Formats: sequence, structure tokens, C-alpha cells
Amino acid sequence: KVASDKVDEANEFQLRAVAMAHRRTGVPITTHTNAFNGSGLEQQRVFMSEGVDLTRVTIGHSGDSTDLDYLMKLMDAGSVIGMDRFGARIPATTHEERCDTVAELCKRGYADRMTLSHDASAYSGRTPKRVLRERLPDFNFFHVPTRVIPALKERGVTDAQVHQMMVENPRRIFERIQPY
Repeated sequence: KVASDKVDEANEFQLRAVAMAHRRTGVPITTHTNAFNGSGLEQQRVFMSEGVDLTRVTIGHSGDSTDLDYLMKLMDAGSVIGMDRFGARIPATTHEERCDTVAELCKRGYADRMTLSHDASAYSGRTPKRVLRERLPDFNFFHVPTRVIPALKERGVTDAQVHQMMVENPRRIFERIQPY
């Protein structure tokens, strides 16, 4: 996973190094983005200039955004988007808005280009796990299956679409590990 909340000179250097390593190994690329500044599009620009097949790139933290135009641009360019961090408290995006966004994108035919997940395994060495559990009670491995998927189904997302996002899309990402 390559991190770049913004694509400045240092992060562009890092993205280019990741692109070169990816091309030589075929290992999938997953990024960390700031969905509020559109950095996913900038990441794609850098990867394309290095010859990366964007269908092998997952633009992470896309679930922080409710901007359908931005999200569709990422997917229309070829990337999978990580609708992740369910359960995290990102003040700008509520649980309901995240679910509404995924449901609308499914309705528009994009279930084959999204993954559903969370960063529940993420932690801070500065903050004890007990404190994190108190501050983020929904930021755990049970949140997606027990709360997110039922909420998506209430919004019309089908079992087949859930299976696509939770099983088929990740499988496709990890099955394509060949250098090019």
C-alpha cells in the first residue's frame, strides 16, 4: 500500500518507484488517498505515465467521498476503488452517506469495480488499543458483515453485488500477479 494524501514532489517519487516495482513484479497496488482533494486522480496520472495498467490499482479510502463524479472517474479510468474505513469516524462522511454512495454506484453498474472493507487492523503506536476501541467502537472486523451489508441490502444492493465486492473483485486483484 502506497501512501500519498497529496501528490507532491516526494510522493510522486514514491508513486513512480511503486509503479516500477509493480511493473517488474506484478504485485497489485493499493493506495492511501485523501478523497477530499482528489488525490486519487493525481495518483492515476502518475501511474499511467509509468505505464501501469490501472485495472491493477485500487484507489484506497475512496469511501470517504460521496462525490459520485470523482468516484466514477476513478473507476472509468480502470481502477478499483476501496470503499473502506467503514466504522471509522471521518467527520465529513457518515455511515449512512457511505452506504448511500455504495448503493448508488451499484445501481449505476459499478459493483465490479469496488471493494468493501475497513481499516480495523490499523492502529496507532501512540494510542493504546483499549482507547481506540472506546473512541471507535464500530472500527472492527465485525462491522462490515453485521452493519454495512444489511444497510446496503436495505438500499437495494443485491447478494450478487455484495459477493462481487467482497469476493470476486479482491480475487481478481490478487489473481493477476504477473510482471509486464
